[in-house]
Amino acid sequence: MRLWLAGVAAPVVIWASLSGAPAMAQGHPHDHAAPAAIQQAPDTALAARIDAVVDRAVADQRLVGAVVLVARDGRLVYHRAAGLADREAKAPMRENTVFRLASVTKPFVSAAIMRLAEEGKLSLADPVTKWLPDFKPTLADGSTPTITLGQLLSHTAGLTYGLAEKADHPYHQLGVSDGLDISGLTLDEDVARIGKGPLAFAPGSAWRYSLAIDVLGLVAQKADGHPLPQVVARTVTGPLGLKDAGFQASDPARLATPYANASPAPTRITDNQDVSLGATAVRMAPSRAVDPAAFPSGGAGMVGTAGDVLALLEAVRTGGGPILSAASVQAMTTDQAGIKAATQGPGWGFGYGWAVLDDPAIAKTPQGAGTLAWGGVYGHNWFVDPQAKLTVVLLTNTAFEGMNGQVTRELRDAVYGR
Repeated sequence: MRLWLAGVAAPVVIWASLSGAPAMAQGHPHDHAAPAAIQQAPDTALAARIDAVVDRAVADQRLVGAVVLVARDGRLVYHRAAGLADREAKAPMRENTVFRLASVTKPFVSAAIMRLAEEGKLSLADPVTKWLPDFKPTLADGSTPTITLGQLLSHTAGLTYGLAEKADHPYHQLGVSDGLDISGLTLDEDVARIGKGPLAFAPGSAWRYSLAIDVLGLVAQKADGHPLPQVVARTVTGPLGLKDAGFQASDPARLATPYANASPAPTRITDNQDVSLGATAVRMAPSRAVDPAAFPSGGAGMVGTAGDVLALLEAVRTGGGPILSAASVQAMTTDQAGIKAATQGPGWGFGYGWAVLDDPAIAKTPQGAGTLAWGGVYGHNWFVDPQAKLTVVLLTNTAFEGMNGQVTRELRDAVYGR
C-alpha cells in the first residue's frame, strides 16, 4: 500500500471522539463524523481524486463499504465513510463503524510488548521458554533451538500461519487456530499446539509471517500477570483514550458486516467459512468479535475504528507519546528482518509490528524510505510515511480487496497525485 497527498487549506478544528462522535464544526464535505480532536486541513483536489477511487470501487462492487482517513503532519486532510456497513440491511458505512481488525491487531499488541519491555517486565532478548517453558517447536533434524521474544516480534522465529499452508501442514493436523475462527480453544491451548508444530527454519535465519504475535500475547499475560485484553488496555488503548479498540465489540450494533470477494458481487462471510487465498484459505468467523469465550488473539483478535488505528499510528509517527519512548519507536521502525525478506514485495523488510520500506526504487513506490505498512485479511490496509509526515488508513468490510486489491493501488496513485 502506497499513498501521497497535495496542498493544504486553512485548518478547521474538529472536536470529536476517537471513535467518531459527531463533529462540532464544518469545513469538509465529510465532516459529519471526523475522528479525534484533530485540526483539519481539507484538500479539495485530493478529495476529488480519492472520492473517484472509492466511488468506483463501490460502484464496481469490489468494495461493499470503506472508511478512509488521510493525515499529514497531524492534520486530517481527508476523511470519508463510503458504501454500506451492512448491504442486506442497507446500513450506511459511518466513520465510527467498528471493524474486525484482523492483523491490524498486531501493531497494538506489538506496542504493548514494547511497553512491557520498557517497564522491565520482559526483555526482547529473553528466550520464549523463560515465560512458556513447554514451548519448544523443533527443526527438521529434531533439534530444539532457542527462540527469543525479539525473533517472535519480527517474525524471524521460524513459525508460520495456517492460512499460509496447505491442508496437509502439521498446523492443520494439530488443529491450530489462526485467531480468526471459532475454535473452542483457550489461548494456552492454541499456543501449546503451535509449539508442537515444526519450525520452518532456524530462528533468526529468515522471515516468515506467522502466529508469533499470538505466542507473544500469552507471554504478555505471563509477564504482566493480567489477561491480554487488560494488558493492551493499560499500555496502549487506555493511554490513547480509545473507546472501541479491544478484543470484544463494546457496541455490536456498530460492527461492519464482512464480505468476501466474489463475482458479480462480494458474498457475506459466515462463521468458520474458509475464504480462498488461492492454494490456501483463511477460516473466518465474524461472530468471534462478540463471543466472550473466544481467546484473545494477539495477531488477529481486536476490533476498532479507523480513528483508533489512526491514533496509534500517529503516536508512533510522532515519537511514541503517550505510550512508548522514542527509543522503542526507533527499534520498532528499524528493519529487523533484512531487505531480502521482501515482506511486502521487493524492497521491503520488517520491523516490530509492520513492514519497513528499505528501498523505494526496488519497491517501485513513491513512498519514502522508512515507510511502515501492513494490513488485515478482513480488508484493511494502512501506511505511515515518516518523510512525508503522512498517515493513511483504509478499513473496509471486503476481503481481500481492501487488503491488497486494485483499490489499494488506485488509492496510492490518487493520494500521491499519480
